[in-house]
Amino acid sequence: MSRTLCSALPATRTRTGSVTVEGWIHRRRQLATVTFVVIRDRSGLAQVVVTDPLVREQVSTLPEETVVRVTGTPIGSEKAPGGVEIIDPTVQPLTAPSEPPPIELWRPGLGVTLPTALDHAAITWRHPTRQAVWKIAAASMTGFRRHLDSAGFTEVTTPKIVGQSTESGANVFPLDYFGATAYLAQSPQLYKQILTGVFERVYEVGPVFRAEPHDTARHLAEYVSLDVEFGFIRDHRDVLAQLRDALAAMVDTINEKAGAAVETVGAQLPSIPEQIPIIHFREAIELVGAAPTEPDLTPEHERFLGAWAKSRFDSDFLAVEGYPAAKRPFYTHPQPSDPRWTNSFDLLFRGLELVTGGQRLHNHADYLAALAARGEDPAEYAPYLEAMRHGMPPHGGFAIGLERWVARLTEADNIRQATLFPRDLHRLRP
Repeated sequence: MSRTLCSALPATRTRTGSVTVEGWIHRRRQLATVTFVVIRDRSGLAQVVVTDPLVREQVSTLPEETVVRVTGTPIGSEKAPGGVEIIDPTVQPLTAPSEPPPIELWRPGLGVTLPTALDHAAITWRHPTRQAVWKIAAASMTGFRRHLDSAGFTEVTTPKIVGQSTESGANVFPLDYFGATAYLAQSPQLYKQILTGVFERVYEVGPVFRAEPHDTARHLAEYVSLDVEFGFIRDHRDVLAQLRDALAAMVDTINEKAGAAVETVGAQLPSIPEQIPIIHFREAIELVGAAPTEPDLTPEHERFLGAWAKSRFDSDFLAVEGYPAAKRPFYTHPQPSDPRWTNSFDLLFRGLELVTGGQRLHNHADYLAALAARGEDPAEYAPYLEAMRHGMPPHGGFAIGLERWVARLTEADNIRQATLFPRDLHRLRP
């Protein structure tokens, strides 16, 4: 008999004959004359009612998390998950009886500290509330890809072992590469720009690595970056418009594919405005009461601006454009009216920086001047500059941090709750 997923059991209510479900024993409740067994699979839960004494004795030897196959008759039951339960079952173990798990997964909430959840991630991710978080992340990536595929973008994959850092001065992870020094890529930036000269529109979903000594609730040493780069733009506002559409597609796909997960964690999905509110960096600095020479926004500034955008525009999003040139990488296009500022932006989502994006330089001579101004040797960027020397359209792009996005959606206290196996200053396992 073919397998029926737990979520499909309601459709069997009017069907005659048996069904077979396969999954983990999520919970057992033994009463005087009946045992209730809840089975968990990738789609949800199903209740099995055991009254046969021999089967009850068998079930008593199968602890929670034992993997089983259950065949029985589905009947309607208002108290059962999905309104259907399985009666008169036969139970076939598919593994040896499970050892007692370190955490009681059948409880509604996980109820453990973050270190405990991370130390036992192989088990804690089985909990429905943890699964729901990653289902939201997976739907976000699906929506991101769907939108960009439909908009004529080509998905690319770029090296994660590189010969230089993307941005001078940034902290990178060095490694031995057959006797030479190489680094884990902190961004696909240079490669995605090169490939814009090939495909015009590219995107990548992949890991990036930052050896920055931040032991905070918002930083990871490895995270998933949703990168976009495309050509024939007018300025960074075109990049922001493309970002807006990508975020809208991500939210739509979460609703479509992970609506139950959203309900499970009680997430509040944002409404994506037709036009994201924009404020210039110099105005933002004035608004938060910082010195005019301040080169960047602090986390406190971001929270203040997030609350201001919600009050002023009823928006969970705010784009801060025109960051100082001194704070942006060498490839960032200056603001034409005043080169102290740049055609770049950060997108704040609920008071947290989520995205950095903007327009890039595209003329070879401008790159040589920008590198010279920073005291860098163009020879170090020879393969990258070759693309610029042979005709590159005006272009720009952005990068979304997947874990920050999911953490803000789910209102997680710590970004480590939004990634499967986090890497930070102290954690290399599991």
